[in-house]
Amino acid sequence: MAQSFGVIGLAVMGENLALNVERNGFPVSVYNRSREKTDAFMAQRAGGKNVQATYTIEEFVASLERPRKILIMVKAGAPVDAMIEQLKPLLDEGDILIDGGNSLFTDTARRARELEAAKFTFIGMGVSGGEEGALNGPSLMPGGTRTAYEYLEPILTKIAAQVDDGACVTYIGPGGAGHYVKMVHNGIEYGDMQLIAEAYDLLKNVGGLTQDELHQVFMEWNETPELNSYLIEITADIFKVFDPDTQKPLVELILDAAGQKGTGRWTVTDALELGVAIPTIIAAVNARIMSSYKTERMEASQQLSYESPKFEGDRKTFIDAVRDALYCSKICSYAQGMALLNVASQNYGYELNLAECARIWKGGCIIRAGFLGKIQHAFIENPTLPNLLLAPEFRQTILDRQSAWREVIMAAARHGIAVPAFSASLDYFDSYRRDRLPQNLTQAQRDYFGAHTYLRTDKEGVFHTEWTALAQESASSFSTPQKLVADQPRPSAGDVEIKEVQTNR
Repeated sequence: MAQSFGVIGLAVMGENLALNVERNGFPVSVYNRSREKTDAFMAQRAGGKNVQATYTIEEFVASLERPRKILIMVKAGAPVDAMIEQLKPLLDEGDILIDGGNSLFTDTARRARELEAAKFTFIGMGVSGGEEGALNGPSLMPGGTRTAYEYLEPILTKIAAQVDDGACVTYIGPGGAGHYVKMVHNGIEYGDMQLIAEAYDLLKNVGGLTQDELHQVFMEWNETPELNSYLIEITADIFKVFDPDTQKPLVELILDAAGQKGTGRWTVTDALELGVAIPTIIAAVNARIMSSYKTERMEASQQLSYESPKFEGDRKTFIDAVRDALYCSKICSYAQGMALLNVASQNYGYELNLAECARIWKGGCIIRAGFLGKIQHAFIENPTLPNLLLAPEFRQTILDRQSAWREVIMAAARHGIAVPAFSASLDYFDSYRRDRLPQNLTQAQRDYFGAHTYLRTDKEGVFHTEWTALAQESASSFSTPQKLVADQPRPSAGDVEIKEVQTNR
């Protein structure tokens, strides 16, 4: 009897998704380039299950019922193209190929066009939730051929994470829409992780919290409606773990150089192309890059010293202020991601439903969080909402907490603690809320040196000024002004009195 579903690639994610599909009532065929991997899977995790091993591509394709539904779980890039080329001569019209890896959305759009032209169908599907999610219920973001999704929907709905209002899967949109939404999801994830890391840095190195106290604080934060989330939950767990050899906190023994697989960088690149401001996500990517300069940073720490003042504020007040700063910053990070999805949808013809994007992130995925329900509600209430900061609930949340947010960033600066994502979030908020920014001067400069022209606030039209000539003509009407700041020797670091300012709501 033919199998309902096929999986190519038996790394951990491929194995777990295959087992998830089989557990939900769909017989599975599997294929892996390495026979040894297939044999090990069948002998161990797939033992006794309705999983059929195949050892050639031809055998694999022949084992599947039509239209064939084939999930490709191989490394993104050229390996996906190579696998598709191997499969194409063996497929029939209407067969469905699914790329479940972290492929670049433009590659997915190209594959969709090529396969649809050849009478096949193609789905580029973002999968979030890591190993556990793949096995027990991920968030799934399928885009591509709509008819292919309709065939897949009964399977995807069952294997996805389940939340109060349904399965964490929906048809995202045509072409590369599914992988685009997954890419932005990962960009938000970068921002979220960096913000949590900065909160930890502040609590430990300014507030002086011990490992046990850090665990307690993050555990308590995870019980609040604002910060309840998978990433806060696992952070609390991390602080419970001690290295058995040294009896020291394991997290403090881990090298402070973070890796990245490219999706955060892709998010930044496309946001710049589309002209969408995502400074928190950019700061998070930059922070990972900066962390990789480990050798240089160790040398610089000896030469660029700064004597941090002793913290003398109220610790409970400071902890609460960091909590508020973290939540405000998280709102900004998600606001940036949703704004990027909105603009990308218009530019790429995705017709994204932002409320549904938020809904399917409520379970299974890495950025799942309690306040995603509020984001979902905001876009249900106003599908054309340009920015989450304008949604009534989020607007009031930040207005109520912004004083603490500002105080935390000032405390970080006083103590020499870098908080690039906290700062970028506040900069985003402060830029977005102002009706006039200093780029009028930028436009004057551009027109001065490059005749780039400018618009005016008081009249219609495009203008250019001969700045050099006018400046020379005006010079005679200006008397030599008295210096506003007298020349004085710079004080040494020891001459500057630094006072600790308590952070209050």
